[in-house]
Amino acid sequence: MAEAYIVAARRTAGGRRKGRLREWHPARLAAVVLEDLVSQTGIDPALIEDVIMGCVSQGGEQSTQVGRNAILASSLPDSIPAVTIDRQCGSSQQAVQFAAQVVMSGTQDIVIAAGVESMTRVPMGSPVKLYADVGLGIGPHADEVVARYGTRDISQFVGAEMVAEKHGLTKEAMDAFALQSHQRAIAATRAGAFADEIIPLDGVDENGDAVAHDTDEGIRFDVTLEGIAGVRPLTEKNLITAATASQMCDGASGIMVVSERALKAHDLTPLARIHTLCVTAGDPIIMLEEPLRATDIALKKAGMRIDDIDLFEVNEAFASIPLAWLKHTGADPDRMNVNGGAIALGHPLGATGAKLMTTLIHGLRRRGKRYGLQTMCEGGGIANVTVLEAL
Repeated sequence: MAEAYIVAARRTAGGRRKGRLREWHPARLAAVVLEDLVSQTGIDPALIEDVIMGCVSQGGEQSTQVGRNAILASSLPDSIPAVTIDRQCGSSQQAVQFAAQVVMSGTQDIVIAAGVESMTRVPMGSPVKLYADVGLGIGPHADEVVARYGTRDISQFVGAEMVAEKHGLTKEAMDAFALQSHQRAIAATRAGAFADEIIPLDGVDENGDAVAHDTDEGIRFDVTLEGIAGVRPLTEKNLITAATASQMCDGASGIMVVSERALKAHDLTPLARIHTLCVTAGDPIIMLEEPLRATDIALKKAGMRIDDIDLFEVNEAFASIPLAWLKHTGADPDRMNVNGGAIALGHPLGATGAKLMTTLIHGLRRRGKRYGLQTMCEGGGIANVTVLEAL
């Protein structure tokens, strides 16, 4: 089978909800990433054969095909097609996998996989709320779903708490993990670890004055364990809090995927090779546990053991997920989320998959390491796993 290579991987710094990126239209935010990928590679943009854009809340300013609108909001030619996909939190990781698959098939040679989410301008759950407000329908879960699973109220918060209980995770352990996420993000930021992956933008401060946006806004540099422990619980059993959950975030990210033919024809330098692709699905109620099983399947498919992997990115949707993943896989915790995760850096839903992959690629190359594995828990009980080889 033909290979798929990554030749550029970039992201915006995460913006807090109603923070420095609040005045950015999401289509324009994504457009900046597309333009940057072209600039990084020096490729003629007219050669780009498709853009696959991940986005979860496809309403308001993110409606009507935000992937295509990002191209129209950019300086790129309008001859470039685009599609917008929703695989919940894994949307842009799936965009990368779709891009890799089309390149591996020989159908196309140059494809951009990207993601965007403005959780300020299109709040989480907006499409569902819109229908509820006008009294249309019963929501996304049909009566047959209720009959099959016994509830219409399928909640990620409940799922996160179920994972914690099943794997014997205490609130204290999750609080400590949240502290570690911030501490690692602080150390990475101060060391300039994100410098090669972040696209600097113009933002605004709390007064509306212009300010540089080149660092992840969600990091709490004054974080303490006592402060985290004191945050009010979000669930009945008092295990999950906002401090141990991912932060709502504005951001965009993108990865250019090309064939070997394109590498040679356009003198491109590969950063990484797509080694293994995997997507699985399971129980939609405990939903967020699926990365555990998906990782087992992906490693078997790759012919690898967990110790063969040098770095892991396991999305910190809630602290219970990476902690359960560590317990299940036996992975070295010092290799996972080494620069912090979504608890500190933010989780811009549709953009997070390509965002984490960007961090993984640059992290592997900076450390001189070879293999990286990324996995995401996703609404509905789905999980993506991608194994990369840094070059």
